[in-house]
Amino acid sequence: MNYIIITDLEGAAGVDSFTQTRTTDNNIKGPGMKQLAREVNACVAGIRSVDADAAVDVVDGHGTGGLFPEDLVDSHYISLIGTTVNRLLNDYDAMLFVGQHAMAGTVAAPLNHTYSSLKIMYYRLNGIFIGEFGAIAVVAGVKGTPVIFLSGDDKAAAEAKMFIPEIVTSITKRGTGLESAEHLDPEQVCTSIYEGAAEAVRRMDQIPAFAHIKAPFTFEARYYEPITDPYWLANPAAVFIDERTVQLTTSNVSELPF
Repeated sequence: MNYIIITDLEGAAGVDSFTQTRTTDNNIKGPGMKQLAREVNACVAGIRSVDADAAVDVVDGHGTGGLFPEDLVDSHYISLIGTTVNRLLNDYDAMLFVGQHAMAGTVAAPLNHTYSSLKIMYYRLNGIFIGEFGAIAVVAGVKGTPVIFLSGDDKAAAEAKMFIPEIVTSITKRGTGLESAEHLDPEQVCTSIYEGAAEAVRRMDQIPAFAHIKAPFTFEARYYEPITDPYWLANPAAVFIDERTVQLTTSNVSELPF
């Protein structure tokens, strides 16, 4: 079967400061990237322990790059630069998340944000606040792909369970603030991810694709500063509520900006 793993850097063990994630300097964020790769490889190994012939694509979802492609084992690296998960997602039997963080505004969630930690205050879809997990789960659900596993901080895991109660989760750290966390041992984290991914594949038939937010979609984004993004300024379907808030209504999930 075909699997897709969505990755981000903020949820990996040992990462709890924006200085480790916002930079383009791989010497600074390199240790976190190395740990994320170990966690991804553990996830892939867990999948393959149950489905030996699995084909696994790994999406580097961190804006400045969260993975060194050469560190990945038995999987295919895909960069998200210049595209979206929305455009990538087709013909997958299941989706998994590794290194996930919680949505913007989550109390005591380390490095919580929604797509841009510097620009975006919140996303809402049909009146429901969503982060990156929720946004991608909606897209996957429309396309019939179940989201079966997530690893990341404890707040990200709780968020995933809120949307998909049946999902299997593995915790990498326990959040104590925006830039603080109690980290679990990195090797124990990898073992937990391996076991969790294997369990998720075994239970795949019991984890439904997310279908609780349905078309037509009313998407709303609020920014910290007045909107200057050409994506919105040039979009004839965009409705500006005020200078920092924009809405888009569509029945086509592919028109949503994630």
